[in-house]
Amino acid sequence: MRLPLDPRRGDSQLVDGRGRRKSVSVTLSSERDHLVAASETVTLVLGEDSPLPESAADVEDLVRLLRGHVAQLGARIAIGSPVLMRAQQLTSEAIPEGYMPSRVHLVKLAEATKELMAHLERGGPGPIRSKRERRWWKPKINVLRGAVFVVALACLVFAASVPRT
Repeated sequence: MRLPLDPRRGDSQLVDGRGRRKSVSVTLSSERDHLVAASETVTLVLGEDSPLPESAADVEDLVRLLRGHVAQLGARIAIGSPVLMRAQQLTSEAIPEGYMPSRVHLVKLAEATKELMAHLERGGPGPIRSKRERRWWKPKINVLRGAVFVVALACLVFAASVPRT
């Protein structure tokens, strides 16, 4: 089934403030989140079902998209971050010549973009603590259960050793 190339009229369009019709796809695409767009591009490169790009032009297009995502996501991350520095180093490198080296570079760039997205979703590294601040040991649940058992057993032994009158 082939879809027509001309824009549809009717329910799929919005009316702007001046009474002119505006396409829904134009309205929604301008409001897309950078993380979602980067995720789609990374999935296109790293997805299990996605094939390797066939031509050098496809590789160049995907690298250009990933470089744009790194620039957009990098604006939200602190400048000295190692994740950002690695991604920026990969984006500044030229695409290698040859079939396999160019695909390997593409995959590395997609992985670096994925790391940037994960860094943004985590909210970056946690607050840095001072060296003088003391951290208390937090016992695990089994340690607490064992301690309660030992106290109960000690109480039982003590109660059994007390002479009856």
